[in-house]
Amino acid sequence: MNRAFWETERHEEFRARVREALRDSVLPHADRWEEQGHLDPAVWKTLAAQGLLDRGHQGEAFLDSAILLEELGRTGYAGVRASVGVHAYMATSYLDLFGTPEQKAAYLEPARRGERLAALAITEAEAGSDLSRLTTRARPRDGGGLRVDGEKLYVANGSQASFFVALVRTRDETGARRGLTGASLVLIDADTPGVHRTAQRMLGWRSADVSKVVLEDVAVPEDRVLGRRDHALLHIVQGLDFERLAAGLLAVGGVTHCLELLDAHVRRRRLKDTPLYGHQAIRHAVADLMADHELVARYGRHAAWLHSRGELDSRTATVLKLKATELAVRAAHVCLQFHGAQGCLDDSTAARLYRDASAGTIAAGASELLRDLI
Repeated sequence: MNRAFWETERHEEFRARVREALRDSVLPHADRWEEQGHLDPAVWKTLAAQGLLDRGHQGEAFLDSAILLEELGRTGYAGVRASVGVHAYMATSYLDLFGTPEQKAAYLEPARRGERLAALAITEAEAGSDLSRLTTRARPRDGGGLRVDGEKLYVANGSQASFFVALVRTRDETGARRGLTGASLVLIDADTPGVHRTAQRMLGWRSADVSKVVLEDVAVPEDRVLGRRDHALLHIVQGLDFERLAAGLLAVGGVTHCLELLDAHVRRRRLKDTPLYGHQAIRHAVADLMADHELVARYGRHAAWLHSRGELDSRTATVLKLKATELAVRAAHVCLQFHGAQGCLDDSTAARLYRDASAGTIAAGASELLRDLI
């Protein structure tokens, strides 16, 4: 795949360093992490020491992040990429954008050093694509601050996180509720009394530590409100654009891995003494995927460049996330099909890619919602 128009020799060298770091620190352990359901706690400091947790979220520095996100996807382990992506970008982006200096010192900087693991607690049983149905409540607490009650689902890094960026209602609305009026983002320390966590075994993303988080009368100091109180909608919209950009770039890298696996397989596997790629139908199926990948990858890198200039719009982020994650599903299906019965084995790489791909079309906005937004 050709490099982006903005990539310099320095960017190429950085990509090589990232690929080597992930090969040494992630790939030898990734299968075990899939089994245990989360990354080893020690790996976060290792990734931080390699400079992979403190890449910029804004400006020219984000171009390094775009490369890192692609290479995370290219590992082929969507659970790993989701866990690292949520920690290094999606959850901490709200701190980067809206945190006070004190909040950044207490949460963001330790997260970048791999000392504190971040999670994003947004979704509920009746509030996924439609966040207006949010039920988690934060009420005034005697002596100041808030007390929070509610239940969050599908929280990546949920059981291992040391803190959550959580969406809660901080103001009761009279009459019909509109959107996220009266909602806020709050920082919740995971070791606070009343925080209960239970792993949720998912079809894919098995190393992402997806969990249910129950909040029962959890005390939250007033200085843990992130950004403008009662105005979370303004923050969520901006955060979701960034989250969809990151998700799209992760998916681009995931498709790269899938197509590398598929291309090697159809060249190696023989049918009647002829490699699979010797059959026109198979060649054309692979060619279509490669062509679509080239288009989506270039679009994703252009979106990253727009973001680095402060010019990313919601439509571009939404289109990227939609097309990249749906291409990942299509590529994984073809890869599984061409691997035959071998690909259907539970421990095969093709099966893992197939399981993992579907979750990408749901997280950060289901495809149906994204089409409405477009």
